[in-house]
Amino acid sequence: MRTAIVKANFQQKGSKGVATKRQKNVWRSEINDIIRGACGGFLFGIPLLYTMEVWWIGSLAKPQLMMMAIAFMFIVVYLLNQIEGFRKRRYTWLAHQVAMDTVEAIAIGLVCSAFMLLLLRELTPETSLKESLGKIIFESVPFALGVALANQLLGDSRNGNAKEQGTDQVSSTTKNKEDDLHATFTDVGGTLIGATIIAFNIAPTDEIPMLAAAASPPWQLAMIATSLLISYGIVFQAGFSDQQKRKQQKGLFQRPSSETIMSYLVSLLATAFMLWFFQKLTFSDPWTMWLDHTLMLGLPATIGGAAGRLAI
Repeated sequence: MRTAIVKANFQQKGSKGVATKRQKNVWRSEINDIIRGACGGFLFGIPLLYTMEVWWIGSLAKPQLMMMAIAFMFIVVYLLNQIEGFRKRRYTWLAHQVAMDTVEAIAIGLVCSAFMLLLLRELTPETSLKESLGKIIFESVPFALGVALANQLLGDSRNGNAKEQGTDQVSSTTKNKEDDLHATFTDVGGTLIGATIIAFNIAPTDEIPMLAAAASPPWQLAMIATSLLISYGIVFQAGFSDQQKRKQQKGLFQRPSSETIMSYLVSLLATAFMLWFFQKLTFSDPWTMWLDHTLMLGLPATIGGAAGRLAI
């Protein structure tokens, strides 16, 4: 009798342990999906975020126009979720699941755009509710589209042969210092290419001096932290192409933390050069002006640099 009771208790504890483990895996998968969607939103939505015309349209938008923008977002994101979406697992045959993913994608876009507008000081406690809602909704359109396109933007298209090539690639990168240097220079090149593609269109605009003038030192520190977190999330957390291989690479700056910092510094150098190239900064300007302008443009450049490292 006692043996039967002990076995029953053991089986009950085991089933509870399995259920708890499954619940943790579900939450971990959900968090990873949200991170992947947010990173896709940042990749797609950052360039339009640095456009003052969109701020003005949003601040002057009437409620009817805001509702039309939300309806437009829902239709387009719903259609995109039917094709791919931001989750690794797909339920394309379940219309209600696609609708739920669409609502979640729009919510992620709204949260990301609101956060970035706050970081850029385009939303302040003095901003009226109507103006805030208009700016957030109109800026969230490209973010929501980026969320729905997350897997298509930088999906793991090479996952099929990753198992076959993974061991050989990792061992080949650790054979000698030449391979380590090659991997490092490849990352630097990818960062420069991606940073230039994203930031080159923003550098000559008047938005950078305008935003830089409103950024105090605490907000500049927040800008640095946000740039590093988004870059790390895109490359090492969002589950885009060859994420596991990148974590295993060996080189001068191939650890996730050191690679993220190195790529951020490279993006800042590229940013400073672009601002000088477009005569937004000159060598006679004070170093504080160089700093705040570079940090302001460094955010989109860093996001582009992260995408560039994954694309190579």
